[in-house]
Amino acid sequence: MIRIGLVDDHTIVRAGLKQYLSEHVDLRVTGEAATGKEALALARTGEVDVLVMDLSMPDQSGVDAMAAIKARFPELPVLILSGYPEQHYATHLIKLGASGYLNKDCDPQDIINAIRTVVRGRKYISPALAEMLADGLGAHGDKLPHELLSEREFQVFLRLAKGETVGAMADSMALSVKTVSTYRTRVLEKLQLSSNSDLTYYALKNGLIQ
Repeated sequence: MIRIGLVDDHTIVRAGLKQYLSEHVDLRVTGEAATGKEALALARTGEVDVLVMDLSMPDQSGVDAMAAIKARFPELPVLILSGYPEQHYATHLIKLGASGYLNKDCDPQDIINAIRTVVRGRKYISPALAEMLADGLGAHGDKLPHELLSEREFQVFLRLAKGETVGAMADSMALSVKTVSTYRTRVLEKLQLSSNSDLTYYALKNGLIQ
C-alpha cells in the first residue's frame, strides 16, 4: 500500500484526487494539507510515502515548501502537480529535489504512473520534461532569462516578485541580509532589470506568479 499526502489549498481539488486515487487498490491517501507549514507537518508524521503537492499555497510558494521538506526529509518523494506549465518550473524543481512534475491538465492515469514511479525511488519524467532537460544540456541561446538562474537565485527571484522584503527573506531562508542582497543583485543583472517592481512585472508576464 502506497501512503499518499495531498497538498493543495483547494478542498475540492483534494477531494477529487482522493476519490480518484481510492479507485486503485495499492494507493491510499493518509494525510492532507492546505499550506506549506501543514505539508511539512504532514511529512514529519512519517505516515506518508509520497507527497503530491501543488505550487500555489497561501503561506509560501510551493518552491520554498518543497525545498524545506527536502532539506529535512531528503528521502521523501515529492511529486509536483501544478496548474503552471512545465516550462516555467519543472526543470528548476527537479534540480531542487522534486521527484516529478505534472501539469493539472495531464491524463489522470499519468498521476497514478508518476506516484508508483517516484515511490520506487525513480524520477518521473514526462516526454515534455525530458525534452526540456535534454535541451538544457545544449546551448542556452533559446532559453528565457529566468531559466538560467541558479536554484537559489530562482527562489530569491520568486520571493522578491511576490513582494517579500530582503530582511524577511533572510530570516525565513536562514541567510544573512548581505547574502540575500547579493542574490538580488545577481538576479537583477541576469534578468537585465533594475527594480523589484520590474521583477514582479516579469514574473506576471511569464506566468510565474498569479
